[in-house]
Parts: sequence; structure tokens; C-alpha cells
Amino acid sequence: MRHLSVGSLQRMRTLTFGLTLVRHGETRYNKEGLLQGQAIDCPLSETGLQQAEAAGCYLKDVTFSSVFVSDMLRAQQTAATIMKHNSSCSALQMVCDPLLKEISFGIAEGGRLQDVKEMAKAAGQSFPGFTPPGGETKEQVKERVKEFMDKMLQQIGTEHDRWEDETSISAPPDTSPVEGKADDGVRDIPIHALVVTHGAYMCVAVRYFVEELHCALPPGSDRAHMFSLSPNTGLCRFILTMREEHERFKVSGMSCVFIHRGDHIKQ
Repeated sequence: MRHLSVGSLQRMRTLTFGLTLVRHGETRYNKEGLLQGQAIDCPLSETGLQQAEAAGCYLKDVTFSSVFVSDMLRAQQTAATIMKHNSSCSALQMVCDPLLKEISFGIAEGGRLQDVKEMAKAAGQSFPGFTPPGGETKEQVKERVKEFMDKMLQQIGTEHDRWEDETSISAPPDTSPVEGKADDGVRDIPIHALVVTHGAYMCVAVRYFVEELHCALPPGSDRAHMFSLSPNTGLCRFILTMREEHERFKVSGMSCVFIHRGDHIKQ
């Protein structure tokens, strides 16, 4: 077995970057309490377009180095509006990825959320956690999250050369003070991915970050709040540190700067 000395551990290189998740703006189905999932590719409502504009104005001075988006219309419209307001996005290409699609709710898509809750109750289960017939399980969605994260890490790791010597192993990355500003946590971090996706998908992703990647929670936040549904155009920001192991880039530390922020839609 090959043993690494403390000195060689300290010489391992790391790269730190920001990750901001955004839920798409409101659609008519959201407003009416209906499930969209994957089968219903509904555009943003007038309110949803206004929310996307508000998110774009809020994030206009935040620097992004890459943009990843679900291939569903509501997410693409939201991302395009955010990018329109942001000068750092002018030279960036929106990368549409089906791995970021919303959860499939099977036969329940297009139906009322209340109906699914009753379906779950009849099956002796609770919602969320219940998978309607033909729908995706949380485990299946988590696999999509893991696949997307790996894909993003490999892309960022090969595109950027801002590597630093690692001084500690698996420690959560330091973040700048949280002051309630749009650039909280990423003020001095030039590598920053914007990811526009969906509410239920984000719930699964955040749970994976906390439970399996050991993401540090922001001060004053508990797991119940972390795992709750983000509002339309709600923002979640994370700082990740990755290192290269066996010619693959992997997360070595992760912390949450803020979760489900909706300051821009309250103004």
C-alpha cells in the first residue's frame, strides 16, 4: 500500500469555485398548484418573467464563468433573462443539460399537488418521498445530480488554472463574510458557475450536498430549512474546493453561503 507523507498531502493542489443554483421563475402550473415534471414544458407566466428580470437585476454585478441550464423551457427563459443583465455572461454560452431536468412525476404530471399527497397517503407513504407510478425515485434523481456534478467538475478543472497548494484535507472552504449582498461568498472567487434548474431537483441536490458531500450549513440554518422547497427564482450559493485524484477532479470541501434567498422578489 502506498502511504502519503504529510508533506505530500500539503503539496496536493486545490481549486476553489462558487456554485449558484437558481430555481426557474413561476409558470401557470406553479400558480395553480399543478405538477409539471418533465412532460409539461410550460413557459414562464407574466409573474415568472418579472421574477426572472428581478433575479437578473439582483445578480447583474456578480461574475460568472459558466452557465448550466436544464433543457426545459421555463429554466432556459429564466437563465436567458439573468444572462441578459449580466456583463460577465456576454461571452458565455448557455449549456443546456438534460441531467438538470425536473423530477419526473409519472402519471401525476399535469395533476394537482394535493392529488399526489392523497395518492401517497393511500399508499401509506408521505409526500415528498412518494414516487407516483411511472415517476422517478429520489435515488434516480440523485444519480442525475451526481452525474451532473461530476461532469461540471471535470469541465471546470480542465478549463481553469487557478490551482493552489492544499494545506488541509477535506476542510470546508473559507468564504467571505455574508452581508446580504448579491456577491456574498464569491467576491474574490473568479470561477463561479450559474446553474438554473427546478424546485424538486434542487431539494434532492441540496440533500446530497449536505448528507454525502458533508456541506457545511450557513449560520442559523437547520436541515429542515435547507431541505425545503426554494421559491421561484430562489437562490442557493455554495463554495466548493476540489482536488485531482487519479486523473479525476473530486470535491474535497463544500460550504453553503446562503440558501433559498429571495430578496429580489420581496422588493
